[in-house]
Amino acid sequence: MTVQEVADKLVERANLPFKLANTCDILAFGNSGQEVKGIVTSFMATADVVRKAANLGANMIVTHEPTWFSGADDIGWLENDPVYLEKTSLLKSYGISVWRYHDHMHFSKPDEIYEGITHELGWEEFRAKRIPMSEDFALSFRDYYDLPETTVCQLANHVKEKLHMAHVRIVGKPDMACSRVGILVGGGSLGLGDEKMPMRTMEAHGIHVMICGDVIEWTLPAYVNDASQLGQKRALIVIGHERSEEWGMKSMASWLPELAGVPVTFVDAQEPYKYL
Repeated sequence: MTVQEVADKLVERANLPFKLANTCDILAFGNSGQEVKGIVTSFMATADVVRKAANLGANMIVTHEPTWFSGADDIGWLENDPVYLEKTSLLKSYGISVWRYHDHMHFSKPDEIYEGITHELGWEEFRAKRIPMSEDFALSFRDYYDLPETTVCQLANHVKEKLHMAHVRIVGKPDMACSRVGILVGGGSLGLGDEKMPMRTMEAHGIHVMICGDVIEWTLPAYVNDASQLGQKRALIVIGHERSEEWGMKSMASWLPELAGVPVTFVDAQEPYKYL
């Protein structure tokens, strides 16, 4: 099976009722006609992920996020950039093609990235009944969980353990009792074009704690901080973009071998940060 054939099967599997326009699900590097010997799935095709893929004998990486440092994987501005040149040289030396699987993952029903983190946290049985999507994204928000009562601190420790993190950031009171928890993965916590959406989501569904990826400190963190200081039951656990979305790519490695007919291995891209 070729790289393009694997990509086509992934798109077909998403089973969308419409064709995505201007999708970022593209061949980010390599040869679409290359015969695939093995596949690595990962949040991002970092230099270390590329090296690990080569050591595993894989010549295709299916990545969720960009390879070339911008949302559209535009390379026009990188022609003489030393990082781009060395990374392309690395990929060429190993004969690895990179295909990005992002939009179709999120538009599939259910969203495979949310399914991944739900499974990793072990919360399938606690997910609230899904509400049909409406034109108002906040009011039709679906991914929240009714957990046995706990505290923000205990919840944060559970998240750290399950998502293999040394640190998380919280806003609010660590000893606050909570049970209804929401998740906004990746850029979802920025509002997906509507910066008010995360706050409206918390209010619309009575969410005590939001676990989120990216944040801007004067939007959702400020809202939760004020709510907490005013004595309201609100808190935030910030885990970052990568830790919130990596698990969909881990889950993919369990079903992709049957579809592609070659060995598939998940490689954790890991957080880009070092904590001092």
